[in-house]
Amino acid sequence: MKIAIVTINEPSLDASKRLLKYLDGYECCIFNKTLKDAGFYKFDKIDDILLKLWSEYDAIIFIMATGAVIRKIAPHLKNKATDPAVLVMSLDLKRVIPLLSGHLGGANELSDELSKKIDGCINFVTTASDQTKRFSFDMFAKKYGYAITNLDALAEVSNTIINKKVVQVVSYPPIIEQIKGFEGYRDENFVFFMPDDLSQLNAVISTIYITPQKLPLKTLQIHPKNIVLGLGMNRDTPKKEIANAIKRFLYEHGLNFTQIEKLASFSAKSDEVGLLEYAKEQKLALEFYDEDAINSLTQEFSPSQATKFFNIKGVAEPASLLASKNKTLFLNKRIYGAVTVAASF
Repeated sequence: MKIAIVTINEPSLDASKRLLKYLDGYECCIFNKTLKDAGFYKFDKIDDILLKLWSEYDAIIFIMATGAVIRKIAPHLKNKATDPAVLVMSLDLKRVIPLLSGHLGGANELSDELSKKIDGCINFVTTASDQTKRFSFDMFAKKYGYAITNLDALAEVSNTIINKKVVQVVSYPPIIEQIKGFEGYRDENFVFFMPDDLSQLNAVISTIYITPQKLPLKTLQIHPKNIVLGLGMNRDTPKKEIANAIKRFLYEHGLNFTQIEKLASFSAKSDEVGLLEYAKEQKLALEFYDEDAINSLTQEFSPSQATKFFNIKGVAEPASLLASKNKTLFLNKRIYGAVTVAASF
């Protein structure tokens, strides 16, 4: 994390120097009115440096009046997904307020760290989920590195949980277990559904979808990023046909190429020139699994010609499952000419 400390007078500059020892391990720069040196940036007016602070730093700690900070940063506010963490501290470093981007930006975590390191420092957290110790979906997504879609819907979901009401979560068993193990989880707030159970959803209850796919819905969505594509193909299928099949598969299922962690296939495909060339060109890891590994899986897979020719349960589906972290096949195979594609995470 890159941190800017902003001061406006000598007492706050002295405070910032004392603060530095509690920020060991972070890249810090002190913005002040008098000192220009390594790690110290001199300015005349705060307005002159705010654009630089907003675009170049992950967190900004102001040692000055909270009201003045609010007036100065207001024109630069965009949204909670991109705004830096903003904290305000007292001159004696005994009070810290995570003012902006408490969750996704990391202001709450940084203020908590400082309050624990500085003797007698009080962390004045104002986010309701932290005060009530309730589950927070944005912090959940941040911990696991998941992307968020329709962030504007988060407030309604968070307030529902804070008000001790129920939200519906549509996801898969590994994700559901992650939710149940996350800080603030309480059974009373959650009803879980698998993607095959959508007909059972209550239309008047807030719903969160946690799936790699981006769905054409306005509700809050959280997306695991690292997916594995399982690939099957006819002998001597060219690279271009493989590339086109993958593009179509991603487009049709609301996935992005950047989500692909690796490719996987059956060991008999390990000498397929088109597949090897594609993986190399796209800089994607490529894993192969033999007959024993594939047939050791207990899941049922879509009917496959591979059973007839190689005596295995399949290629695209089992290979993607074997290579995935969460062992969850979320998209069964689709056939595009000579290429078969499936996806797991």
